[in-house]
Amino acid sequence: MAVENCTVFTDFILLGLSGRRDVQQGLFVLFLLVYGITVVANLGMILLISMDARLHTPMYYFLSNLSFCDICYSSTISPKMLADFLSVQKSIAYNLCVAQMFFSGGFAAVECVMLSVMAYDRYVAICHPLLYTTAMSRRVCIQLVATAYTTGFMDMAIFTYCTLQFSFCNSNIINHFFCDLPLLLAISTSDTTTLEIAMTVSCSCVGGSSIITVLLSYSYIVTTILHMKSAAGRRKAFSTCASHLTAVGVYYGAVFFMYIRPSSSYSTDTDKVASVFYAVVIPMLNPLIYSLRNKDVKGALKKTVGTKSCTG
Repeated sequence: MAVENCTVFTDFILLGLSGRRDVQQGLFVLFLLVYGITVVANLGMILLISMDARLHTPMYYFLSNLSFCDICYSSTISPKMLADFLSVQKSIAYNLCVAQMFFSGGFAAVECVMLSVMAYDRYVAICHPLLYTTAMSRRVCIQLVATAYTTGFMDMAIFTYCTLQFSFCNSNIINHFFCDLPLLLAISTSDTTTLEIAMTVSCSCVGGSSIITVLLSYSYIVTTILHMKSAAGRRKAFSTCASHLTAVGVYYGAVFFMYIRPSSSYSTDTDKVASVFYAVVIPMLNPLIYSLRNKDVKGALKKTVGTKSCTG
């Protein structure tokens, strides 16, 4: 389409989760509560891990980074979504829309890789305990976290640059509650085929390699657990595996459902529900699934609360 015939949009309109005012008010209260719990729970986990010396281990280092990622991820989406629940004109500036797309996509990919890093950590700890200190040294842990962030944001930087070259001439309406790459491709009047293919390949590589790492790690973990003599130890280990794999399954399932499809099938109510799971609900659940069920974390929390009570 010629540039002179293209209407230049300075903002986009987000239709949100619902167009009914009464429903929006109820959703505002619900998601405000969810966002509040997300920030408090994850920030509390980060502070607890930093304050208790017993939690200064690789596993909790990764947990604190996951909590930080969840706070940032949720904060790129939830505040704008909450504001739109109370607004009549649900618009977002073009630059802010692109920025939201970049950071939300980046942190989503970081979390995807971080889940596989955590699974690998548990594999080394359970299957090779004598090598754990050497294999998961502080330097290695920092490198793994750096790899997660580099992998997550490198692709999004390229995708964002390509998106900035596209034209949006026919519509600036996004049938969703936040700006996401597939949604922008769906309304672009430019030829987005190449970028769609690149996005699918990238998501398949990053997500596929991550979930393969998780499955391989836990297959070895399960094999090792089955050879344990202690029944109590087996139950505890299986419980931890079940919780982790459940969370991984929900997260990866929602992400793959959203991204590994042609853009023509986006912007449906089903997509919105899937997005709510991986963008809003899962960041709230992560500290509960990975941390609050852990005896060490519970002990550290009781110790911290008890110390403050005695001081008071």
